[in-house]
Amino acid sequence: MDFKDSIKQIGDKIAKQKDNIFTEEATKMAFILPFLQSLGYDIFDTTEVIPEYICDIPTKKGEKIDYAIFKDGQPMILIECKHWAQNLDLHDGQLLRYFTVSKARFGILTNGINYRFYTDLVSPNVMDEKPFFEIKIDDLKEQQIEKLKEFQKSTFNLDDIIQTANELKYTNELRQIIENNVQEPTDDFAKFFAKIVYPSHITSKILEQFKGLVKKTFSQYINDEINERLKSALRKQEQDEKLKISEEAQTNENNEIKPTDEEIEFFLIVKAICRMKVEGKKITYREARGHQYFSVLFEDSQRNPICRFYSIGNKKQVGIFDTEKKAETKIDIISLDDVYKLSEYFLNAIEFYSKSSINSVQ
Repeated sequence: MDFKDSIKQIGDKIAKQKDNIFTEEATKMAFILPFLQSLGYDIFDTTEVIPEYICDIPTKKGEKIDYAIFKDGQPMILIECKHWAQNLDLHDGQLLRYFTVSKARFGILTNGINYRFYTDLVSPNVMDEKPFFEIKIDDLKEQQIEKLKEFQKSTFNLDDIIQTANELKYTNELRQIIENNVQEPTDDFAKFFAKIVYPSHITSKILEQFKGLVKKTFSQYINDEINERLKSALRKQEQDEKLKISEEAQTNENNEIKPTDEEIEFFLIVKAICRMKVEGKKITYREARGHQYFSVLFEDSQRNPICRFYSIGNKKQVGIFDTEKKAETKIDIISLDDVYKLSEYFLNAIEFYSKSSINSVQ
């Protein structure tokens, strides 16, 4: 099992087991030690993973941290553990005290679900107030898994991780600044853009106007980016399925009337939209060349038409149906890109047929 699979396996276990984990020790055994194992450390070798490692502080002797990971006889990572339901915000001060009296360069505060990684970027041997890296192991992103790999025993390199920590520290702070200003632009943030586009002196009234404009512009930009990525993903899916369906249509000897490339593309667009509600296999098509239309159906039934496509010469239309799926209305379109604008009608049809199917079973 590779690193990615082993980490995700731990995340999958959490939802199933956490309600039966009642103590901090159980949290360590069920969640934290398997995490250290996945990083390649031998949890049974007390020269490598030392439990209850003593970190004496000037005001108190015999203080112990839950685990210390050693390399070449020196501590490199201190790990402070809490019960999985504990709020980590209440416990970072404890790790800070241990970190200060240790030679370790990294500290991890965890409840077995959330992991916060600290180092001493601001002042040597003084743990930074904020973690440079934070994850939820039951909700890991791909780029987080890649960062975690740097902490594996086989690839651990102090200089590389310090460089990564530096980058993450500042990118996290910049991200937070951007997020805050997108939600509620500060005067300085709004003034930065106003100075670029506004040709005259920026008064307080103009500044307030630009704060609203900046917020609105960022919101529009983000929405446009999301829509464009969604559309791009749908196009790729359409292209992949178009190839598959074209090959199937060519080899189907019983299919006397083959759909045109344009009809196949229309079907793939409608199918991609409908997959937001149902499995793709429930969306099918039938050619009705004699009636001059191409039907997209739900569960391969003529009684469940989602829509129809008409193409005569340069004129293209999409037939949609009323709430009872009886009366048809034809809508003119210029190109197949306009089909996306009719998504609501297709999804309403899917919802109607799905409810009808459930009611008939009942």
